[in-house]
Amino acid sequence: MENIYLYMIIALAILAIADLVVGVSNDAVNFLNSAIGSKGVSFKTIMIVASIGVAVGAIFSSGMMEVARKGIFNPHEFMFNEIMIIFMAVMITDILLLDFFNTVGMPTSTTVSIVFELLGASVAMALIKIGHNGGTFGEVINYINTSKASEIIFGILLSVVVAFSVGAAVQWIARLLLSYNFEKKANWVGALFGGIAITSITYFIFMKGIGGTAYAKQSFDIIGGLTIKAFLESQVLLIIIFSFILWSLFSYALISFTKTNIYKLIIIIGTFALALAFAGNDLVNFIGVPIAGWQSYEAWAASGLSPDAFSMGFLADKVPTPTFLLIIAGFVMVATLWLSKKAKNVTETEINLSREGDGKERFQPNFLSRGFVRLAVGISEMSSYILPKPWQAKIEKQFEKPVINLAKSKTHELPAFDMVRAAVNLMVAAILISLATSMKLPLSTTYVTFMVAMGTSLADRAWGAESAVYRVAGVLNVIGGWFFTAFIAFIAAAVIAYLLNWNVDVMMPVLLLVAILLIARNYIAHRKQSSEAKAEDSLTKAESSSIQGVIHESANNIGNVVKRGNKIYTNAINGLAKQDLALLKKNKKQIVKLSSEVDELRDNIFYFIKNLDESSVGASNFYIHVLGYLQDMTQSLEYITKVSYKHVQNNHKKLKFNQIKELKEVDERFETFFNNTQKAFDSRSFEEIGIILGRKQEILGLVTSKIQKQVERTRTEESSPKNTTLYFSLLLETKDLLNATMNLLEEYYNAHDSSVKPATLVQNPPKVTKQAKLVELAEEPKEAPPTEETPEAPDTSESK
Repeated sequence: MENIYLYMIIALAILAIADLVVGVSNDAVNFLNSAIGSKGVSFKTIMIVASIGVAVGAIFSSGMMEVARKGIFNPHEFMFNEIMIIFMAVMITDILLLDFFNTVGMPTSTTVSIVFELLGASVAMALIKIGHNGGTFGEVINYINTSKASEIIFGILLSVVVAFSVGAAVQWIARLLLSYNFEKKANWVGALFGGIAITSITYFIFMKGIGGTAYAKQSFDIIGGLTIKAFLESQVLLIIIFSFILWSLFSYALISFTKTNIYKLIIIIGTFALALAFAGNDLVNFIGVPIAGWQSYEAWAASGLSPDAFSMGFLADKVPTPTFLLIIAGFVMVATLWLSKKAKNVTETEINLSREGDGKERFQPNFLSRGFVRLAVGISEMSSYILPKPWQAKIEKQFEKPVINLAKSKTHELPAFDMVRAAVNLMVAAILISLATSMKLPLSTTYVTFMVAMGTSLADRAWGAESAVYRVAGVLNVIGGWFFTAFIAFIAAAVIAYLLNWNVDVMMPVLLLVAILLIARNYIAHRKQSSEAKAEDSLTKAESSSIQGVIHESANNIGNVVKRGNKIYTNAINGLAKQDLALLKKNKKQIVKLSSEVDELRDNIFYFIKNLDESSVGASNFYIHVLGYLQDMTQSLEYITKVSYKHVQNNHKKLKFNQIKELKEVDERFETFFNNTQKAFDSRSFEEIGIILGRKQEILGLVTSKIQKQVERTRTEESSPKNTTLYFSLLLETKDLLNATMNLLEEYYNAHDSSVKPATLVQNPPKVTKQAKLVELAEEPKEAPPTEETPEAPDTSESK
């Protein structure tokens, strides 16, 4: 029996390393997003600075977080066997919860996670003890530190409101003073901004990064025998004034004599500061519980008492963490920072929500986001009546964004925001966390950095009329995820503690195996998803400025849509024939994805037209028509997939044998048609398009004949209204799909034929001649019906 506790210590050590990995993946967003989003500093430099900050913070870490030992529960109320179950339940829950959030790319708070896991496991163990002793539910308060839990909840609400509001206010003032042409301002303006920013960040380094470590509790004669922390807290005003003067002069000297970009320097220092604070204070969220378990095991082993007779009251004392453990933890954190792909996912979520301009939105709007946006618009309209017109004009001028030359920047990814906003993000986050630390308020680093970024985005007008509802919805989703973290952490830790207490010898290996399997499953699924995203035939935005270039670029998209559309259509028919609901459900997801990609291309039309040369404006008409026909194709495929899925899902009668047979015939003919079309576009054999167009009436006649047969069956033998409706819907939508595809081919054929002719003919392409050519192709003598495979010889192609 006693060996089980040794196994638990080994398991806690392994879980601590795994928890460090998933914890860094989640919290990397706190100190990387501003630097990465601004692109003011190279990614390699950002990672080196952040790595140094993490390593230094780990070595100077406070080591043991008191909340892991006595902050949530009263240790003297529990015995060794009970405390080990609590610690084990906390670590299993923590790693699963953080890995889940990392997989979906959502930032959450490791502090809140560990607090509510400790609370849940402690409450579960307390209730078990009370039940065994025949006590009442009210006795739980003797075991639990309820004031700490309420303080954490208050900290969540406070951090959300204060960080967002302060971030918005500071960014609005900074932009009003600096505008978007901040690099052209006088040297003293940059020096003043640098003095304020660097002062706040360096004070944050001392207050949060070093002030929370064990070294800060040492006293020195040079500062009157006070400890470093006491001196920092007692001389706040003096330190700030002295630092501001020093850093302002330093910034002015750098700008004037070395032409240094002070905003880049602020970003580098700020990134180091937040990385230092993260490792120095949040490290204990990952290793605090395992180390507490290890020290508990050592104390119990030395006592000679049985596990259920050894009280854990000694946990109320402060015990320093061995330095070698901190060094190992720092190494694991730095390695994770460089290697974790999930860390990039979490960072992308915050940058995506705070980025400048439009683009693909990850979150869908809801009634709350729409309500908030309407309220904000109303307040903005009210302010326009209050402020004098000259003031409004002056403000608008300061917020006027520079025009970006898309032609020059298209080969480089634009920054999500500029260096002023990145500096404000770091500066405000540093000030708020420093202030909260001095006031002993439990503000979460994650919550503060995220909400500051959202507030500065709002004030900087990054959330325009076309993106506001999506961004607000994203913020609400993330905030909702924070409260979900607290709730699920409490429940899951309580359940796992109960299961472990029920039979620790059996349940511990079972739960560890389940945790390993879930993490492995998430890793494999995430890796597979990433690989599919890279290998997928995704649609690409047109970037050429000439019609000939657009024609060739669009050929890739058309080939991809035809290839994927062919598979979607076939799967819909096969799923309907086999009553395969899983296949139809998967097919439904594929068409939704394809449709969203086509919609994204249409959303990019504005930037495409802006990028065109004056001599090639005619390419816009061609591109708009192509996208319109692609959208018609996806809408038809979406309808066919939806009605097929709905029919099978509702368990309606199967289609009759003849109906399935006829649909298969149509599918086979369409597969040949789609395959030939795809090959024509992939090989750029544009003359083959004319041959394919000549077969339109044949394919259309095939579909029409199937409709006529169903009309006859309905009059004589058909008995199912649902089947009849479905069959007609499929064939009619198939006709629409064929017409949309043929219109696309004709548009492409005309445009390509015109683009290779002299400029005088491009403006007025000979429509009559083209139609005559199509009539000639349609009147060619027909031979054997085409097969699914397309022969390589020209005389056996689509016109065969």
